[in-house]
Amino acid sequence: MKPTLKRGLAHRFAYKVPENKTVPYTYPEAPEITAMPKVFATGFMIVLMEWTCAQLLAPHLDPGEGSVGVYVDVSHLAATPPGMTVTVDVEVTEIAGNRVAFKVKAHDGIDLIGEGRHERFVVMWDKFNARLAAKAKKAAELQMASTG
Repeated sequence: MKPTLKRGLAHRFAYKVPENKTVPYTYPEAPEITAMPKVFATGFMIVLMEWTCAQLLAPHLDPGEGSVGVYVDVSHLAATPPGMTVTVDVEVTEIAGNRVAFKVKAHDGIDLIGEGRHERFVVMWDKFNARLAAKAKKAAELQMASTG
């Protein structure tokens, strides 16, 4: 991580909500979900907030570094139909080693639709991917052992 990453840095990102980012599209195999209204899904709103935080971080990371979300505490306050543009504002509130905390807010032009806190952890992608591959290998071995 570069020393240019500082508390108080802010970033804004706007995104027009397509129909496939609404609640029924989150789990199309679940009738309880597909029966819900076509409004911007909470999970997609949270990932949009994560995306905006990752955009803020990107110019402050060293080659080979990336970030992963490790904490989310966000309210979803208002429904947003597809076609509306959601604007997300994020601000770095704390940096503790490789952990970066953000204040996050989302607005759809009419209502504040979500706000809260998000944390990301800066990782080296090669090390992260190696640990993930080892975990996947172990899971496959456990699956084979339980079925064999």
